Amino acid sequence: MNEPVEFAYESSVVQIPDGTPLVVPIGTRGAVIQVLGGNFTVRLDTGHLVRVSGQDAGAIGREVPDEARGPAAGGDIEDQVWAQLKTCFDPEIPVNIVDLGLIYGLAVEDAVTEPGAKIVKVTMTLTAPGCGMGQVLKDDVESKVRAVPGVIDAQVELTFEPPWGPDRMTEEAQLELGFY
Repeated sequence: MNEPVEFAYESSVVQIPDGTPLVVPIGTRGAVIQVLGGNFTVRLDTGHLVRVSGQDAGAIGREVPDEARGPAAGGDIEDQVWAQLKTCFDPEIPVNIVDLGLIYGLAVEDAVTEPGAKIVKVTMTLTAPGCGMGQVLKDDVESKVRAVPGVIDAQVELTFEPPWGPDRMTEEAQLELGFY
């Protein structure tokens, strides 16, 4: 994918790989190089890579991807949470965070303050402790998990114990990334 785009309006984006928030002015040109988890990775004509939220797809003349719209109601909440986590991607790696083995734990608890509502706690890691996209990924996980009907809060704890390694990836992820 290398589809030319021009920003139709000023847009808040996140620079890759350091996670710095930026504002891209109207008329800025670039190319969409991938769409993952409902977000767009755009290489600007300046050479910078940025992540455009799926909710802001109109800025680059695109429709909001289905993954950015959130899950439909119904079904087991834990299954829905896992499905949402599979829509979270580090924009530099074309494999979701579940298949990358970044999710170390998931707990769904009853909310004390609201009968029937749930609080989801996720323990996750990053491929490297100094990953500049760490906060962006954490925010993405929290936002997407909160979008699951019935979930009133999502809490993400980042840990680096045990350290992540390629052996934590699913076989499919290892094949996708050329580890076989």
